[in-house]
Amino acid sequence: MIPKDIFEQSIKRYFATIMPYMEDDSVSEIMINGPDDIWVEIKGKLHKTDARFEVEDDLISGCKNIAQYVGKTLNVLNPRMDARLPDGSRVHVVLPPCARNGVSVAIRRFGKFSLTIDKLIDYGSITPVAAKFVELCVHMEKNLIVAGGTGSGKTSLLNCISTLINPNERILVIEDSTELQLQQPHVVMLEARGPDAKGRGRVEIGDLFHSAMRLRPDRIVIGEIRGGEALSLLQAMTSGHGGSMSTTHATYPDDTLRRLETMAMMSDVELPLSALRSQVASAIQIIVQTSRFNDGSRKLTHIAECLGLSENGEYKIYPIFEFKHRGYGEGGKVLGQMEPCGNIPTFYDAVLERGYEIDESWFRP
Repeated sequence: MIPKDIFEQSIKRYFATIMPYMEDDSVSEIMINGPDDIWVEIKGKLHKTDARFEVEDDLISGCKNIAQYVGKTLNVLNPRMDARLPDGSRVHVVLPPCARNGVSVAIRRFGKFSLTIDKLIDYGSITPVAAKFVELCVHMEKNLIVAGGTGSGKTSLLNCISTLINPNERILVIEDSTELQLQQPHVVMLEARGPDAKGRGRVEIGDLFHSAMRLRPDRIVIGEIRGGEALSLLQAMTSGHGGSMSTTHATYPDDTLRRLETMAMMSDVELPLSALRSQVASAIQIIVQTSRFNDGSRKLTHIAECLGLSENGEYKIYPIFEFKHRGYGEGGKVLGQMEPCGNIPTFYDAVLERGYEIDESWFRP
């Protein structure tokens, strides 16, 4: 692994053509589709740039420097890489011939965390009442999944929701590549690690779960569920660690549960489908869905309870709030907001018993 200062100098040299975008706080993602096709995302919209790498070797050398810095291997035999830059930006690289356009790189920039629930309300991403309900879900230690498509703001939303956790709690964060920026004083960050050039030293998310359960967590927060580690998360959620949180890719609340079910089946542990489905339904209590709209805005689209399984073995989704689309305004701006579905949360009485503020009027259409 090369020293941080030397690495940063090499990146500025090899990636000189994209450094203006790397230093621009308004740029949330940089996409390199080969040396002469570079795009950036600003405020949720894609823009093609005039930047290009005059020498493709600079692009390749920069990517290999990143690999060396994070202790990974990037070559013909290992043409794909996930990595993280010193500023927290996430990098994914694919080399030819897998990348037909040439070296393909996506750099997701997170910057300094500043998103809050109040800002989400100001942006129109969520209503004050829906935001208060999410806060109650956190205080009531409900297991919560943030779901959405690529670029829909899942990680940023999970960061925002995590600020509602009591600062006196001990939080264990497990990630494949560090992205979350929790603000509480007592946070333990665990990060997975790939094998070295000889295939040694791999530490997977499932391994970190094993450690997390022995590190006395009050809550477990997972950056993103992508595979068989979903089963470890479900087991943690059903073993007394209430208030666990994670993100995953899904379009609708019922899709979220089915996707978790499918990913749990990727683990080495073989469970009957009925037992696995029962565990998913028991573990996940609240689903918060987010989406990126045509105008580039990101909004919460669903907040729903999972009420277990129906008599025929299907997941029971109990919608609490949903985004109602009201057409388009000036400049193609999406109009609409989250509205209550008329369903009272099943834990309404428990909230009152705990002394938190809640009112049935919040949930009337």
